[in-house]
Amino acid sequence: MRRLLRWTVAAAAVAALLGAAGWVALTWVLPHHRPALHDGERYGIDVSAHQGEVDWSAVAGDGIEATYLKASEGATFVDDRFAQNWAGAQAAGLDVGAYHFFTLCKEGTAQAENLLTQLRGVDADDTALPPVVDLELSGNCSARPSTEVVATRLLDLVTAVEDETGQQVRLYVIDSYAERYPLPDELADRERWVRRILLRPSEDGWAWWQVSSRARVEGIDGPVDLDVVAAG
Repeated sequence: MRRLLRWTVAAAAVAALLGAAGWVALTWVLPHHRPALHDGERYGIDVSAHQGEVDWSAVAGDGIEATYLKASEGATFVDDRFAQNWAGAQAAGLDVGAYHFFTLCKEGTAQAENLLTQLRGVDADDTALPPVVDLELSGNCSARPSTEVVATRLLDLVTAVEDETGQQVRLYVIDSYAERYPLPDELADRERWVRRILLRPSEDGWAWWQVSSRARVEGIDGPVDLDVVAAG
């Protein structure tokens, strides 16, 4: 009986230590982890109104050199901190770009006009990072239009944005989206923003790599997405 009690106490102690180690990893180690950079790479973040007020000078002082900011979603939604974030990030010396959350249920031309209106509002030019289209099923409309309809809407969006900005759009594509809606062949050569938490992507050719969605960065109250910007 005493031996069983000792084993029970020892097992409980080990479990407590493992739990404490896991808590430390989740609350401090992982949020502060930054992967080693290869030659020419830089750290970036992506930000929306969810991050609240951002102190961009503090962000720059924490080694962040570039950022993508949410500008728009669908045909009408506008991130209400986009213009403020753009001005603040530019003033702090970061490279700045905008991203648009693509909605399955709205026409591509209307979505393009929504994004372009926001870019015009901040006087974006070809020195900005190329616009990004964010392709995800999570958070999208509940309807699931046909592959052909979605491809047409996406191509209309990309074409209109590229025609006005003179920049090739980058694509952020979540796996579940790509499985349901494979990218049209016409977009196969677009640069990618890839998501691979903590581990360096195995594929080559990415432009941005999302490392974490729970990073801690000075100047931001709460978690933020941490990215690595490819060299070049």
